[in-house]
Amino acid sequence: MAAKLAGGGKGRYELGQNADINVTPFVDVMLVLLIVFMVSAPMATVAIKIDLPPAVAPKEPTDKKPTFLSVRRGGEVYVIAQEATTKVGLPGLAALLNTTLGANATQQSVLVRADRDVRYSEFMAVVNQLQKDGFYKVGLISENLG
Repeated sequence: MAAKLAGGGKGRYELGQNADINVTPFVDVMLVLLIVFMVSAPMATVAIKIDLPPAVAPKEPTDKKPTFLSVRRGGEVYVIAQEATTKVGLPGLAALLNTTLGANATQQSVLVRADRDVRYSEFMAVVNQLQKDGFYKVGLISENLG
């Protein structure tokens, strides 16, 4: 705290306290911190160099249509592949998908769509059966309302 040096009618050695805050050191510290952050911020944003592959479209023809599984209320499952629709039960789902998809059937993606009134347990039974049979590339189809 600073001491008050000028008069006030008190004795020679009685000095009152000054209640004003000296902000000069505070401003000096803030300006130094501002400069430090301005200098160090560009150094902190240095990107890690990553060798990314070029964005080139695949040259393979994608004439093959996707394979859909449609789930209806009551647990009815239909496999729609290459313009053919086949009704199948959960036990025979893997065999039908293997014959429909051909070689590397488990490496290909299967798209699943379900009616609005399908119970969640019926839908999850189909997805769990796919997982048990080794089909891990499963996509879910939804309706675009907007």
